Amino acid sequence: MKSFHSKEKGFGIIYDDIFLLNGARTPFGKLCGTLGSISPTDLGIFACRAAIDKSGISPNDIDQIMMANIGQSSYDAYFLPRHVGLYAGVPQTIPAVLLQRICGSGFETMTAGADQITLGKADVALCGGTENMTLAPTVSFGNRNGYALGRVEFKDFLWEALNDTAAVPMGCTAENIAKQYGITRLETDEYGMLSVDRAIAATQRGFLKEEIVPLNSIIFEAEGLKPRKVSLPKKVTDFVTDENIRSSSLDIMSKLPTTFEKDGVQTAANSSGIVDGAASAVIAGKNFISARNLNPLTRVVASATSALDPKVMGLGPVPAIRLLLEMTGLTIGEIGLIEINEAFAAQFIGCERELGLDRNICNVNGGAIAYGHPLAASGLRLSLTLSREMNIRKVKYGIASACIGGGQGNAMLFENINL
Repeated sequence: MKSFHSKEKGFGIIYDDIFLLNGARTPFGKLCGTLGSISPTDLGIFACRAAIDKSGISPNDIDQIMMANIGQSSYDAYFLPRHVGLYAGVPQTIPAVLLQRICGSGFETMTAGADQITLGKADVALCGGTENMTLAPTVSFGNRNGYALGRVEFKDFLWEALNDTAAVPMGCTAENIAKQYGITRLETDEYGMLSVDRAIAATQRGFLKEEIVPLNSIIFEAEGLKPRKVSLPKKVTDFVTDENIRSSSLDIMSKLPTTFEKDGVQTAANSSGIVDGAASAVIAGKNFISARNLNPLTRVVASATSALDPKVMGLGPVPAIRLLLEMTGLTIGEIGLIEINEAFAAQFIGCERELGLDRNICNVNGGAIAYGHPLAASGLRLSLTLSREMNIRKVKYGIASACIGGGQGNAMLFENINL
C-alpha cells in the first residue's frame, strides 16, 4: 500500500492485492417508468443479491457493507444500507454504512471497501449504490416550525438538487466547459449520438445480459424480520430493459431546444438521463481469493480523488486521472480502455481534449447519455462494465472515472489479471 495526499492535486492510494470479484446491476428504468414505484432499498437488494451470486461466494462471506444513495426517496431511507444487507442474506452481525460523494459515490463504496480490506478490518466487502430518482419528493422544509399566512412553499427536490447554490446549476457547468473549449452544438450532438449507437449495439450483441439481473415481483425475506413485498407493474416479468436507451438521429437531435442556456449546446438528448436503478460489486483480498480458488474480473490497482472550481465541475475526471497516472507511473497511452461518466456531452468532450484521449477506447459500450445516470450506482456500473470489457478485449489497464457535483472528481485504475 502507498498513499498520496496533496492539497493541490488531491489524494489517492495504491493497493496491494485487492480484487473486483464480480458484480451486477438492475436494468435502469426511465423517469416515471417501470421502476418508478420501487424503493431504492429494494433496488439495492436486487443488485447486491445478484452481485454475491455472480461472485461465486456466500452472503456469509461478507465482512463489510458499503452502500451509497444520494436522493433519499423512501420512508425507510435512514435504514437503507442496513436493510439492503439484511435482505441480501448477509448475517445480522455484519454492519453497514452509507457513503455519499454525489456522482462519485459508487466509486467511493469500492474505495472504502478496499480501504477496510487493506486495514485488515475485512476480507470481503459488498459495495452497492442505489437510486430512485422518480420517487424524489416534493418538499416543504420548515413546516414543523410553522409558516406565515399564504407562505407555504413546496419545491421539487430532484430539480433543486441539480442546482449548486454555491456556483451554477449542473447543466450550466457543461455550458461553461463548452465555452472554454469552443465546443459546438454539432459536436455535442455527434457525441450524444455515438453514445446511443454504442449502447444499442451493446444491447443487441448481448453484452449487457451478463451484468443485468432480471427483475420480477418478489417478497424479500430475512429470518426473524418482516418480509418486504416488491411489486413491479402488472404483467411485467423478467424486466431487463434499460428504458432510457432509444434510437435517434442527428437530425432529430439538432431540432431539440437547449436546456440550460438559450444559445447553449446541451439538450435532453446529449445529457445524461434521469433514471432509477442500482448496481453492486464484491471486492476481496488476495488471501480470500486464493483460499477459495476464485477468478476475479480485475485487480483494483489504485484510486484517486481531486477537486476543482465548481463552475467547471465536469472537468473533475481530469485531475483525478492525472493523479492516478502520476501515482502509478503509467501514461495515458498505456491505458487500454477508459470509462468517464457522461454527465453531459460537453463535459466528456472537455475531459477528452484536456487529457488527449482516444475516443475509440472511451465508453465503448455507450454511457450515461444513453443508459442514464442513477447517481449512487454509476461508479459501480462503470467499473463493472469496464472490467468485463477489459477481459473481452484482453486489455491490461483500464480507468473508470466521474465528475462530481460541487466540483470534484474520482477515478479508479483496474488491471486485467486474466491475460
